[in-house]
Amino acid sequence: MSDSNSIRNFAIIGVAGYIAIRHVKAIKDTGNNLVAALDKFDSVGFLDSYFPDTDFFVEFERFDRHIEKLKRIGTHLDYVSICSPNYLHDSHIRFALRIGADAICEKPVVLNPWNIEALQEIENETGKKIHNVLQLRLHPAIIELKNKIATGPKDKIYDIDLTYIASRGNWYMFSWKGDEHKSGGIATNIGVHFFDMLTWIFGDVKENRVHILKPDTAAGFLFLERARVRWFLSIDNNVLPEECKMANKRTYRSIRIDGDTFEFSEGFTDLHTETYREIIKGTSFGIEQTKKSIQTVYDIRVSEPVGKKGEYHPFCNKIF
Repeated sequence: MSDSNSIRNFAIIGVAGYIAIRHVKAIKDTGNNLVAALDKFDSVGFLDSYFPDTDFFVEFERFDRHIEKLKRIGTHLDYVSICSPNYLHDSHIRFALRIGADAICEKPVVLNPWNIEALQEIENETGKKIHNVLQLRLHPAIIELKNKIATGPKDKIYDIDLTYIASRGNWYMFSWKGDEHKSGGIATNIGVHFFDMLTWIFGDVKENRVHILKPDTAAGFLFLERARVRWFLSIDNNVLPEECKMANKRTYRSIRIDGDTFEFSEGFTDLHTETYREIIKGTSFGIEQTKKSIQTVYDIRVSEPVGKKGEYHPFCNKIF
Protein backbone atom coordinates (compact mmCIF):
# COMPACT_ATOMS: atom_id res chain seq x y z
CA MET A 1 0.00 0.00 0.00
CA SER A 2 1.15 3.48 -0.84
CA ASP A 3 1.70 6.17 1.78
CA SER A 4 -1.15 7.83 3.69
CA ASN A 5 -1.20 10.94 1.49
CA SER A 6 -1.32 9.19 -1.87
CA ILE A 7 -4.44 8.85 -4.01
CA ARG A 8 -5.96 5.37 -4.09
CA ASN A 9 -7.83 3.88 -7.02
CA PHE A 10 -11.25 2.37 -6.38
CA ALA A 11 -13.80 0.37 -8.33
CA ILE A 12 -17.36 -0.21 -7.17
CA ILE A 13 -19.74 -3.09 -7.85
CA GLY A 14 -23.43 -2.36 -7.41
CA VAL A 15 -23.17 1.38 -7.99
CA ALA A 16 -26.91 1.82 -8.75
CA GLY A 17 -27.90 0.42 -5.37
CA TYR A 18 -29.42 2.43 -2.52
CA ILE A 19 -26.30 2.46 -0.34
CA ALA A 20 -23.73 2.96 -3.11
CA ILE A 21 -23.87 6.77 -3.09
CA ARG A 22 -22.51 6.76 0.47
CA HIS A 23 -19.51 4.77 -0.73
CA VAL A 24 -18.96 7.03 -3.72
CA LYS A 25 -19.17 10.08 -1.45
CA ALA A 26 -16.71 8.44 0.98
CA ILE A 27 -14.23 7.84 -1.84
CA LYS A 28 -14.54 11.51 -2.83
CA ASP A 29 -14.39 12.79 0.76
CA THR A 30 -11.17 10.90 1.43
CA GLY A 31 -9.51 12.38 -1.66
CA ASN A 32 -9.38 9.22 -3.72
CA ASN A 33 -10.37 8.22 -7.24
CA LEU A 34 -13.17 6.03 -8.60
CA VAL A 35 -11.88 4.57 -11.86
CA ALA A 36 -14.56 2.01 -12.70
CA ALA A 37 -18.12 1.12 -11.70
CA LEU A 38 -20.43 -1.78 -12.45
CA ASP A 39 -24.18 -2.33 -12.24
CA LYS A 40 -26.66 -4.00 -14.55
CA PHE A 41 -28.94 -1.01 -13.96
CA ASP A 42 -27.87 2.28 -15.55
CA SER A 43 -29.57 4.81 -13.26
CA VAL A 44 -26.25 6.17 -12.06
CA GLY A 45 -26.40 9.82 -13.09
CA PHE A 46 -25.36 10.89 -9.59
CA LEU A 47 -21.80 9.92 -10.58
CA ASP A 48 -21.60 13.23 -12.46
CA SER A 49 -21.54 15.04 -9.12
CA TYR A 50 -18.61 12.98 -7.86
CA PHE A 51 -16.61 11.20 -10.57
CA PRO A 52 -17.89 12.06 -14.07
CA ASP A 53 -14.87 10.38 -15.69
CA THR A 54 -15.51 6.98 -14.09
CA ASP A 55 -15.76 4.17 -16.62
CA PHE A 56 -19.18 2.56 -16.18
CA PHE A 57 -20.23 -0.96 -17.20
CA VAL A 58 -23.50 -2.89 -17.17
CA GLU A 59 -21.88 -6.26 -17.93
CA PHE A 60 -19.49 -7.97 -15.54
CA GLU A 61 -17.46 -9.47 -18.39
CA ARG A 62 -16.61 -6.05 -19.83
CA PHE A 63 -15.92 -4.66 -16.35
CA ASP A 64 -13.56 -7.57 -15.67
CA ARG A 65 -11.76 -7.05 -18.98
CA HIS A 66 -11.39 -3.32 -18.26
CA ILE A 67 -9.85 -4.01 -14.85
CA GLU A 68 -7.35 -6.37 -16.51
CA LYS A 69 -6.55 -3.68 -19.08
CA LEU A 70 -5.91 -1.13 -16.31
CA LYS A 71 -3.52 -3.56 -14.66
CA ARG A 72 -1.58 -4.06 -17.91
CA ILE A 73 -1.14 -0.32 -18.46
CA GLY A 74 0.07 0.17 -14.90
CA THR A 75 -3.06 1.50 -13.18
CA HIS A 76 -3.22 -0.44 -9.93
CA LEU A 77 -6.61 -0.92 -8.31
CA ASP A 78 -6.29 -0.59 -4.53
CA TYR A 79 -9.87 -1.32 -3.45
CA VAL A 80 -13.11 -2.75 -4.78
CA SER A 81 -16.19 -1.49 -2.94
CA ILE A 82 -19.03 -4.01 -2.96
CA CYS A 83 -22.63 -2.80 -2.76
CA SER A 84 -24.24 -5.61 -4.71
CA PRO A 85 -27.14 -7.82 -3.49
CA ASN A 86 -26.24 -9.82 -0.40
CA TYR A 87 -25.98 -13.23 -2.09
CA LEU A 88 -23.36 -11.90 -4.52
CA HIS A 89 -21.00 -10.50 -1.88
CA ASP A 90 -19.02 -13.71 -1.55
CA SER A 91 -18.31 -13.91 -5.29
CA HIS A 92 -17.47 -10.22 -5.63
CA ILE A 93 -15.11 -10.31 -2.64
CA ARG A 94 -13.29 -13.21 -4.28
CA PHE A 95 -13.02 -11.22 -7.49
CA ALA A 96 -11.50 -8.25 -5.66
CA LEU A 97 -8.87 -10.32 -3.86
CA ARG A 98 -7.90 -12.26 -6.97
CA ILE A 99 -7.21 -9.09 -8.99
CA GLY A 100 -4.91 -7.88 -6.23
CA ALA A 101 -7.22 -5.38 -4.52
CA ASP A 102 -8.65 -5.19 -1.02
CA ALA A 103 -12.42 -5.60 -0.73
CA ILE A 104 -14.71 -3.18 1.09
CA CYS A 105 -18.04 -4.90 1.65
CA GLU A 106 -21.43 -3.72 2.82
CA LYS A 107 -23.43 -5.72 5.34
CA PRO A 108 -23.90 -8.64 5.52
CA VAL A 109 -20.46 -9.71 4.31
CA VAL A 110 -21.87 -13.21 3.56
CA LEU A 111 -25.07 -15.09 4.29
CA ASN A 112 -23.63 -18.21 5.89
CA PRO A 113 -21.05 -18.57 8.69
CA TRP A 114 -18.99 -21.15 6.83
CA ASN A 115 -18.42 -18.73 3.93
CA ILE A 116 -16.28 -16.59 6.25
CA GLU A 117 -13.65 -19.29 6.76
CA ALA A 118 -13.42 -19.88 3.01
CA LEU A 119 -12.84 -16.17 2.40
CA GLN A 120 -10.21 -16.06 5.13
CA GLU A 121 -8.29 -18.72 3.22
CA ILE A 122 -8.29 -16.51 0.10
CA GLU A 123 -7.14 -13.56 2.21
CA ASN A 124 -4.17 -15.67 3.32
CA GLU A 125 -3.43 -16.83 -0.22
CA THR A 126 -3.55 -13.37 -1.80
CA GLY A 127 -2.25 -11.25 1.06
CA LYS A 128 -5.20 -8.91 0.53
CA LYS A 129 -7.81 -7.94 3.09
CA ILE A 130 -11.59 -7.83 3.41
CA HIS A 131 -12.82 -4.66 5.13
CA ASN A 132 -16.35 -4.63 6.51
CA VAL A 133 -18.74 -1.72 6.86
CA LEU A 134 -19.80 -1.91 10.52
CA GLN A 135 -20.61 1.77 10.76
CA LEU A 136 -22.58 1.61 14.01
CA ARG A 137 -19.29 0.79 15.77
CA LEU A 138 -18.11 4.26 14.73
CA HIS A 139 -21.20 6.12 15.96
CA PRO A 140 -20.16 8.42 18.85
CA ALA A 141 -23.20 7.58 21.00
CA ILE A 142 -22.66 3.85 20.56
CA ILE A 143 -18.95 4.13 21.40
CA GLU A 144 -19.95 6.06 24.52
CA LEU A 145 -22.45 3.33 25.44
CA LYS A 146 -19.84 0.62 24.96
CA ASN A 147 -17.42 2.45 27.26
CA LYS A 148 -20.17 2.96 29.85
CA ILE A 149 -21.04 -0.75 29.89
CA ALA A 150 -17.36 -1.77 29.97
CA THR A 151 -16.69 0.41 33.02
CA GLY A 152 -19.96 -0.40 34.78
CA PRO A 153 -20.77 -3.28 37.17
CA LYS A 154 -19.30 -6.47 35.72
CA ASP A 155 -22.12 -8.68 36.98
CA LYS A 156 -25.01 -6.51 35.76
CA ILE A 157 -27.37 -7.97 33.14
CA TYR A 158 -29.17 -5.26 31.16
CA ASP A 159 -32.73 -5.50 29.82
CA ILE A 160 -32.99 -4.23 26.25
CA ASP A 161 -35.87 -3.73 23.81
CA LEU A 162 -34.78 -3.23 20.19
CA THR A 163 -37.45 -2.08 17.74
CA TYR A 164 -36.80 -1.22 14.12
CA ILE A 165 -39.60 -0.71 11.61
CA ALA A 166 -38.50 0.41 8.16
CA SER A 167 -41.67 0.54 6.07
CA ARG A 168 -41.29 -0.66 2.50
CA GLY A 169 -43.71 -0.64 -0.41
CA ASN A 170 -44.94 -3.52 -2.56
CA TRP A 171 -41.75 -3.40 -4.62
CA TYR A 172 -39.71 -4.88 -1.77
CA MET A 173 -41.06 -8.42 -1.98
CA PHE A 174 -40.67 -8.45 -5.76
CA SER A 175 -37.00 -7.43 -5.54
CA TRP A 176 -34.06 -9.56 -4.47
CA LYS A 177 -34.55 -8.23 -0.94
CA GLY A 178 -37.81 -10.15 -0.64
CA ASP A 179 -36.11 -13.43 -1.62
CA GLU A 180 -34.66 -15.07 1.49
CA HIS A 181 -32.14 -17.01 -0.59
CA LYS A 182 -30.74 -13.76 -1.95
CA SER A 183 -31.09 -11.38 1.00
CA GLY A 184 -31.00 -13.77 3.95
CA GLY A 185 -34.43 -12.62 5.07
CA ILE A 186 -35.48 -9.61 7.09
CA ALA A 187 -33.33 -10.28 10.18
CA THR A 188 -30.25 -10.33 7.95
CA ASN A 189 -31.21 -7.55 5.59
CA ILE A 190 -32.26 -4.86 8.08
CA GLY A 191 -31.13 -6.30 11.40
CA VAL A 192 -27.54 -7.48 11.06
CA HIS A 193 -26.01 -4.09 12.03
CA PHE A 194 -28.03 -4.02 15.24
CA PHE A 195 -27.07 -7.57 16.17
CA ASP A 196 -23.42 -6.73 15.51
CA MET A 197 -23.70 -3.66 17.73
CA LEU A 198 -25.37 -5.56 20.57
CA THR A 199 -22.88 -8.43 20.63
CA TRP A 200 -19.99 -5.93 20.32
CA ILE A 201 -21.18 -4.15 23.45
CA PHE A 202 -22.92 -6.83 25.52
CA GLY A 203 -21.03 -10.01 24.61
CA ASP A 204 -21.63 -13.36 22.98
CA VAL A 205 -25.01 -14.98 22.35
CA LYS A 206 -25.88 -17.61 24.93
CA GLU A 207 -29.48 -18.17 23.80
CA ASN A 208 -31.24 -17.28 20.55
CA ARG A 209 -35.01 -17.80 20.45
CA VAL A 210 -37.32 -16.68 17.64
CA HIS A 211 -40.98 -15.77 18.18
CA ILE A 212 -41.96 -14.51 14.73
CA LEU A 213 -40.32 -15.30 11.39
CA LYS A 214 -42.27 -13.95 8.42
CA PRO A 215 -41.13 -12.41 5.13
CA ASP A 216 -41.99 -8.92 6.41
CA THR A 217 -41.55 -9.27 10.19
CA ALA A 218 -39.27 -11.09 12.61
CA ALA A 219 -39.02 -10.99 16.39
CA GLY A 220 -37.19 -12.89 19.07
CA PHE A 221 -35.11 -12.97 22.23
CA LEU A 222 -31.35 -12.97 22.66
CA PHE A 223 -29.65 -13.79 25.92
CA LEU A 224 -26.20 -12.22 25.75
CA GLU A 225 -23.40 -12.33 28.31
CA ARG A 226 -24.42 -8.92 29.65
CA ALA A 227 -27.98 -8.41 28.35
CA ARG A 228 -31.45 -9.83 27.77
CA VAL A 229 -32.67 -8.52 24.42
CA ARG A 230 -36.21 -8.55 23.09
CA TRP A 231 -36.06 -7.55 19.43
CA PHE A 232 -38.62 -6.73 16.74
CA LEU A 233 -37.88 -5.99 13.08
CA SER A 234 -40.41 -5.22 10.37
CA ILE A 235 -41.01 -3.58 7.00
CA ASP A 236 -44.80 -3.56 7.54
CA ASN A 237 -46.09 -0.01 8.08
CA ASN A 238 -49.20 -1.42 9.79
CA VAL A 239 -47.16 -2.15 12.93
CA LEU A 240 -45.84 1.40 13.26
CA PRO A 241 -46.73 3.14 16.54
CA GLU A 242 -49.76 5.41 16.24
CA GLU A 243 -47.67 8.55 16.77
CA CYS A 244 -45.63 7.66 13.68
CA LYS A 245 -48.73 7.09 11.59
CA MET A 246 -50.22 10.41 12.74
CA ALA A 247 -46.98 12.20 11.81
CA ASN A 248 -46.83 10.37 8.47
CA LYS A 249 -43.49 8.82 9.43
CA ARG A 250 -42.59 5.50 7.85
CA THR A 251 -39.58 4.60 9.98
CA TYR A 252 -39.36 3.87 13.71
CA ARG A 253 -36.11 3.08 15.48
CA SER A 254 -35.94 2.53 19.23
CA ILE A 255 -33.54 0.97 21.72
CA ARG A 256 -34.52 0.97 25.38
CA ILE A 257 -31.99 -0.11 28.01
CA ASP A 258 -33.39 -0.82 31.47
CA GLY A 259 -36.45 1.24 30.54
CA ASP A 260 -34.49 4.30 29.34
CA THR A 261 -34.41 5.32 25.70
CA PHE A 262 -30.97 5.14 24.11
CA GLU A 263 -30.86 7.98 21.61
CA PHE A 264 -28.70 7.57 18.51
CA SER A 265 -30.96 8.81 15.72
CA GLU A 266 -28.48 11.55 14.75
CA GLY A 267 -24.88 11.22 13.61
CA PHE A 268 -25.31 8.75 10.75
CA THR A 269 -24.51 11.15 7.92
CA ASP A 270 -20.76 10.64 7.59
CA LEU A 271 -20.23 7.18 9.07
CA HIS A 272 -19.31 5.66 5.71
CA THR A 273 -16.69 8.36 5.22
CA GLU A 274 -15.34 7.60 8.70
CA THR A 275 -15.30 3.91 7.77
CA TYR A 276 -13.20 4.67 4.69
CA ARG A 277 -10.80 6.80 6.72
CA GLU A 278 -10.28 3.89 9.12
CA ILE A 279 -9.71 1.50 6.21
CA ILE A 280 -7.08 3.76 4.66
CA LYS A 281 -5.38 4.15 8.06
CA GLY A 282 -5.25 0.37 8.43
CA THR A 283 -7.60 0.26 11.41
CA SER A 284 -10.68 -1.23 9.74
CA PHE A 285 -12.96 -4.04 10.87
CA GLY A 286 -11.82 -7.35 9.41
CA ILE A 287 -13.90 -10.32 8.41
CA GLU A 288 -13.19 -12.10 11.71
CA GLN A 289 -15.21 -9.39 13.46
CA THR A 290 -18.35 -10.22 11.47
CA LYS A 291 -18.57 -13.85 12.62
CA LYS A 292 -20.84 -13.29 15.63
CA SER A 293 -23.49 -11.30 13.79
CA ILE A 294 -23.47 -13.60 10.74
CA GLN A 295 -23.92 -16.62 13.02
CA THR A 296 -26.73 -14.84 14.89
CA VAL A 297 -28.76 -13.97 11.80
CA TYR A 298 -28.14 -17.41 10.29
CA ASP A 299 -29.46 -19.08 13.45
CA ILE A 300 -32.52 -16.83 13.31
CA ARG A 301 -33.12 -17.70 9.65
CA VAL A 302 -33.11 -21.47 10.26
CA SER A 303 -35.07 -21.33 13.54
CA GLU A 304 -38.57 -22.64 14.14
CA PRO A 305 -40.58 -19.73 15.62
CA VAL A 306 -42.23 -20.51 18.96
CA GLY A 307 -44.93 -17.82 18.96
CA LYS A 308 -45.77 -15.77 22.04
CA LYS A 309 -43.87 -17.80 24.59
CA GLY A 310 -41.31 -16.65 27.14
CA GLU A 311 -39.81 -13.17 26.94
CA TYR A 312 -41.27 -11.74 23.74
CA HIS A 313 -41.24 -8.18 22.45
CA PRO A 314 -44.46 -6.21 23.18
CA PHE A 315 -44.90 -5.46 19.45
CA CYS A 316 -45.57 -9.18 18.92
CA ASN A 317 -49.07 -8.37 20.15
CA LYS A 318 -49.55 -6.43 16.91
CA ILE A 319 -49.01 -9.65 14.95
CA PHE A 320 -50.84 -12.25 17.04
